[in-house]
Amino acid sequence: MQALNWKIMTWSLGLFCAVSFLLCVVYGLVVPRAWHMTQFLETTLPGFKWVSVGSLVIGLIETFLYGAYAGLVFTWIHNAVARQVQTQA
Repeated sequence: MQALNWKIMTWSLGLFCAVSFLLCVVYGLVVPRAWHMTQFLETTLPGFKWVSVGSLVIGLIETFLYGAYAGLVFTWIHNAVARQVQTQA
């Protein structure tokens, strides 16, 4: 089994989360206010308030960093487990 590349996974998940955040904001601008994810975004992203240019930038940075962290940790765990499985086989 081939080990995952931490740079590829980190960037991929970081960008995935940033794009997902942008889609959530666009969704929030299109649908009625009752269907917004405003409270969730404001709770999970420190400094984010619905919606201004500064908050959009903060949200993009934070979601990218959350995704990058997840990619880094996931890659490390995956590669460690894969090594364990290979040595036991």
